[in-house]
Amino acid sequence: MIAILQRPSVSHPRDVLLGAQAGSVQLPVCDHYSGVEARMRKSLQLQADMTQEFGTCVFDVTLDCEDGAPVGAEAEHAALVTELAAGAAPKARVGVRVHPVDHPSFQADMATIAGRAANRLTHIMVPKVESVADVHTAEQALTAAGAVDLPLHVLIESPAAVHRAFDIAAHPRVQSISFGLMDFVSAHGGAIPADGMGIEGQFTHPLVLRAKLEIASACHAHGKVPSHCVVTEFKNTDAVRVAAQKAARELGYTRMWSIHPDQIRPILEAMAPSEAQIEQACRIILAAQAADWAPISHAGQLHDRASYRFFWQLITRAHQTGCSLAPEVQMFFDASSASGGAK
Repeated sequence: MIAILQRPSVSHPRDVLLGAQAGSVQLPVCDHYSGVEARMRKSLQLQADMTQEFGTCVFDVTLDCEDGAPVGAEAEHAALVTELAAGAAPKARVGVRVHPVDHPSFQADMATIAGRAANRLTHIMVPKVESVADVHTAEQALTAAGAVDLPLHVLIESPAAVHRAFDIAAHPRVQSISFGLMDFVSAHGGAIPADGMGIEGQFTHPLVLRAKLEIASACHAHGKVPSHCVVTEFKNTDAVRVAAQKAARELGYTRMWSIHPDQIRPILEAMAPSEAQIEQACRIILAAQAADWAPISHAGQLHDRASYRFFWQLITRAHQTGCSLAPEVQMFFDASSASGGAK
């Protein structure tokens, strides 16, 4: 009797190509911060509108308790952001920045926000993290609030914290690390000039550049997302676009903060692959799929799983930034969404 060889069922590129890396974190490339009530409501509405426009949620909204809460009214502000998060649209991606772990309002923030709205939040952002001990404190507060699975995003803002970036990134609850530019520069006591906080100086001063690279490297070493700092020249959309391009193409950042609605689209555009790159990636991935992921020749070049992995990650970034994909490729994301979300 002749045995009939069956072709294996088609697997998702994520599972075939990423293997152990399939669990690596994938987040929208833009994280938009707002703390004043009117702006928080407008941010959530804008997110809903752009989700409908692009067919996927292309940016996170992080509601801010640290800089957004009026002094003396921290409890009221925590209750407000909890209410807003709980009332957000079904497909909304909403996080909250709480106070630092050594602030008197930290524990109350966590008990109120994580305790009441954990099922509607994507993350809690903890600022001024100095060490893994601070991450442990935040994790314990989440556990006490009953939010056992809620990810932590952390903000590194000092030279000592940068030194510990790899240890912080290794913590399993940490999903993303952001860089706090202005506090980092200020922590140097004048050793870094003021223009180290500007659109040009933050990409040229050696100490600032080194810090950004350390954070990006630490995140990539542990499958976490490095998130680039704000551009304070928020009315200059060209400056935002240039900063996002440099952060992504030169420093390895896959996410960036926005502090004004006008910054969101420039960040999306700057971090998105070009049409030519997307077309090439789609062609290669589809050809690889047809070859059951064996090596192929495309445009005179040899490709195998190592390069397939790169092109699949490029396609994933295109999806996250709302770019159009070939229908045969888009189906991978539609299938993932139907089964619980793409990784």
